[in-house]
Amino acid sequence: MSIIDDERPKKPTTHELGCDLSMLSVDELESRIGLLRQEIARIEAEKEKKAAGRRAADSLFRS
Repeated sequence: MSIIDDERPKKPTTHELGCDLSMLSVDELESRIGLLRQEIARIEAEKEKKAAGRRAADSLFRS
C-alpha cells in the first residue's frame, strides 16, 4: 500500500438519495444496494409494528 492510497478520502458507507453514482465501482454499488435493502427491511418492520398497534387499538374501540 502506498502513501497515496492512504491520503485518498474515504467514500461514505451511507447512501444519500439522489447522489451521483457515476464514480462508484460495481462493488461499491452492490454495497449500497445491500445497505438500502437492509434499510427497507427496517422500515417495513417498523411500519408493521405500528400497523399492529393500530389494529389493536381499532379492535379495542370497536368492542
